[in-house]
Amino acid sequence: MKKLFCAFCICVILAIAELPVCAKEVDTSAAAFVLYCADNGKVLLSANEDRRLPMASTTKIMTTLLTLEAAAEENRVVEFTDEMTAEGSSMYLRKGEKVRLYDLAVGMMMQSGNDAANAAAIGIAGSIEGFSALMNEKAREIGMSDTHFVTPSGLDDEAHYSTAHDMALLMTYALNNDDFAYLTAQTSMEVHFVYPADRFVTYPNHNKLLRLYDACVGGKTGYTDQSGRCLVTAAKRDDITLVAVTLDDPDDWDDHIALYDYGFENYTAVQPAAEGCALPVMGGVGDSVSLYSDDSQLLVIPKDSGDRIKTQTFLPSFAYAPVEEGDIAGKIVYTLDGNVIGERPLYYSESVASDNRKRGFFEWLKDLLRIR
Repeated sequence: MKKLFCAFCICVILAIAELPVCAKEVDTSAAAFVLYCADNGKVLLSANEDRRLPMASTTKIMTTLLTLEAAAEENRVVEFTDEMTAEGSSMYLRKGEKVRLYDLAVGMMMQSGNDAANAAAIGIAGSIEGFSALMNEKAREIGMSDTHFVTPSGLDDEAHYSTAHDMALLMTYALNNDDFAYLTAQTSMEVHFVYPADRFVTYPNHNKLLRLYDACVGGKTGYTDQSGRCLVTAAKRDDITLVAVTLDDPDDWDDHIALYDYGFENYTAVQPAAEGCALPVMGGVGDSVSLYSDDSQLLVIPKDSGDRIKTQTFLPSFAYAPVEEGDIAGKIVYTLDGNVIGERPLYYSESVASDNRKRGFFEWLKDLLRIR
């Protein structure tokens, strides 16, 4: 009986050894985390991604973004006043000193200056409360449905919170701003004060992942006693941009590296085939119009799954003239194992004017039959 049982165990072990091995997911020390693909909006890995938590100075991603947007319209000078002072990390502004909005953004992203955040908020909106309203308005625009901003610096407040998923949405959105993308990628930057005019200060970036991980293209650190260590970063390799967010994570640097290693090892970007097509036109000076799609958009998929991508085209049977070049005619949808992984609009490649000649019933019927 014992021999029979041992033989059974050996068979089970051998059978398990033959099973396909799935990619090992990443264990982190974070209370909540997400690995997010900025290219297709898909969550690749997560835990507690929608749990509302304090996010400390990663808040300054939003503050910096709004400051850069304001600076792009008018890079005005802000004079530092007593009401702008703040505890914690600082770019060491003193009363009466003057800097431009863009340089306050530098102080936030490099030095995580709470004084810079307050100065930008009051300089733009007139008050912390007014600027917080702008932050929440932008959050709604981005789709951050589980986020509420109270402070521009990220200092603790019970009503100031976000989620790992929402912070990934924010970082993805911010990277589309060229000024933000440039600023967040710098390991240090110099600020030239407007007053005193002879003051120049070089601020190092607190985001050590820029030096620890060659694919890192930016991010923001954060810490308070209540929030713990928070980190939002982005990395790009082989046409794939990933965003990692960890909240309350004592081992955030190593966890971000592990998350990115997982993402880049298990996913790839592919260029799906886009066959040319045409659409019949009724009532136009031409019988048909050719269509095109934007071939620059890549699909991010698990490696070795490209042969399972299916393509489906959605178009009407015909178009009514007039049609305008560049207008959307339909779309191409790409699926992988039955799940939608991306879609592209199909555009008219040329305009087709209406045929304004008077047409009898038989002419109309001939057109209809020709189209069909």
